[in-house]
Amino acid sequence: MSSVETKQKPQQEVAAITIRFAGDSGDGMQLAGERFSAETALAGNDLRTFPDFPAEIRAPAGTLSGVSGFQISFGSQEVYTPGDAPDVLVAMNPAALKTSVSALDPGAIIILNEDGWTDTNIKKAGYDSDPLYDGSLTGYRVYPVPISRLNDEALRTSPLSTKQKGRCKNFFALGLLSWMYSRPVEKTFHWIQEKFSRNPDIAKANTQTFKAGYHFGETAELFTSQFVVSKAKIAPGLYRKISGNEAMALGCIAAAQRAGKSLVYASYPITPASDILHKLSQHKAYDVRTFQAEDEIAAVCAAIGASFAGALGVTGTSGPGLDLKGEAIGLAVMAELPLVIIDVQRGGPSTGLPTKTEQGDLLHAMFGRHGECPLVVLASKTPGDCFDTVYEAFRLATKYMTPVIVLSDVYLANGTEPWKIPIFDSLPKLDIVHPTAIKDDHPFYPYSRDEVTGARPWVIPGTPGLEHRLGGLEKEHLTGNVSYDPSNHERMVRYRAEKINGVTADIPPLTVHGQPEGQLLVIGWGSTYGAITAAVSKAQEEGCSVSAVHLRHLHPFPSNLGEILSRFQSVLVPELNTGQLRFLLRGHFLIDVHGLNKIQGQPFKELEILDAIRQLT
Repeated sequence: MSSVETKQKPQQEVAAITIRFAGDSGDGMQLAGERFSAETALAGNDLRTFPDFPAEIRAPAGTLSGVSGFQISFGSQEVYTPGDAPDVLVAMNPAALKTSVSALDPGAIIILNEDGWTDTNIKKAGYDSDPLYDGSLTGYRVYPVPISRLNDEALRTSPLSTKQKGRCKNFFALGLLSWMYSRPVEKTFHWIQEKFSRNPDIAKANTQTFKAGYHFGETAELFTSQFVVSKAKIAPGLYRKISGNEAMALGCIAAAQRAGKSLVYASYPITPASDILHKLSQHKAYDVRTFQAEDEIAAVCAAIGASFAGALGVTGTSGPGLDLKGEAIGLAVMAELPLVIIDVQRGGPSTGLPTKTEQGDLLHAMFGRHGECPLVVLASKTPGDCFDTVYEAFRLATKYMTPVIVLSDVYLANGTEPWKIPIFDSLPKLDIVHPTAIKDDHPFYPYSRDEVTGARPWVIPGTPGLEHRLGGLEKEHLTGNVSYDPSNHERMVRYRAEKINGVTADIPPLTVHGQPEGQLLVIGWGSTYGAITAAVSKAQEEGCSVSAVHLRHLHPFPSNLGEILSRFQSVLVPELNTGQLRFLLRGHFLIDVHGLNKIQGQPFKELEILDAIRQLT
């Protein structure tokens, strides 16, 4: 059959739910979570997701290091985070249970694949005794389900091999959860057919086991009721589910199209930024050129070359790659060329935690180059905001002829949310002018400056009469000739700094979430936005005198930040580092700042920030 008919069990309405899928890397938990998210978006709920990947590519099955998780929170009201404590945990083996159970509140539902509950797997997970029988799960609602056996039974007539059949069990779990939370499933059937169109047997098998899981929920006496989450009230418009990396790619394309320019994205593969390269490589029809370079240095130099030639040059990386790009970024500062550098942050230093999130690169983005080398630094706050932030980066880079670093992180890159697709013509226009002739018979000076922005002219190389040289050696004011004159060097250093400081005039004033003055101001940047907003809103409901601002523009700061700070008795900065924004605020505004710092490879929970607010108000 092409659809699933639901038998009527009692339905219980809930405002919000958090679900975590967890299992081995080969159990397909990411795929199950993504499809459940797609169903949830179609159901009209607001949502936030957090895919949590293991760092090891092939960790031994059943071990703690190999657990792959996917968490989603969805509801009928605005959702800011993927949830602090899952209401439901789907654990495919003991290791999945052990890595996730500590996050659960009493009364949470645990659905276990009891077929994965072997003595060997229990020992691999580091349990001394079976948690199903030693009383450690008392207080939770535990539902052991023979997922593997039921999957095999559903596929008993399938021509697939035993191994291939086993890989379908994630769809059984998906079907069961789709029934439990009344998800629309027709699109999943269509998606399965498209996804596995080259192998109809696999498509049929996944459909069959999905239906088996769905019908198990509606017929098994284990589950006495079904949950309903009403649609969220959202602004009218056309929406899609989007990840941060997808939004970055679309933002790059939109900026290039709005500017009427070619986009050149040069990158070396690195977790977690590689998806941006993958997405952009699919859009050659929009005059997008992608170049997978042999190393990070080659990638950034290729992007600089594209900018020199008049295209929009952009490169993407993570922290280790940003290390290697440093000297070339300095070249772009010296040459005063527009360049966008996307840094999808991960845990460091060195190789660090490749699949875990951190905000460790702020000071690196600010100061991680030799000499006086200022540039613009921006940060995205949500997956959808990655689109707006990278678009803003191109606007500022081309207007002020400067490199711009855009900071994202693992949490944003892989997380998803509903995103209202913007109307293309409503996007700010990128007005780019390439001089083509000498004005008023004056000689052409490649380092003459616009009186308002301080930007030098962006001349296409080879333009008759406007030939010029660029390079990494210090340039003489106006002529661009190589200069070792001490006073000229100081002049050019100050010109470049003044130009970046002048970007402040192009930054919209900050708006305060809450009262404009009070006892405590919470300041955040990047991916802490969701947890901060949720915690501050909750604290305001409790009567706390607390407000919040969130920074997209980290260098330079918005012009009204200092004035806002002066209106509050104390300031709290939650960061996924040891206090980098706190350091900058103290130095810039000469104020004391409280830090809430977490360096665990995991995003903030709402409760962590709420507890800090309660202590300070």
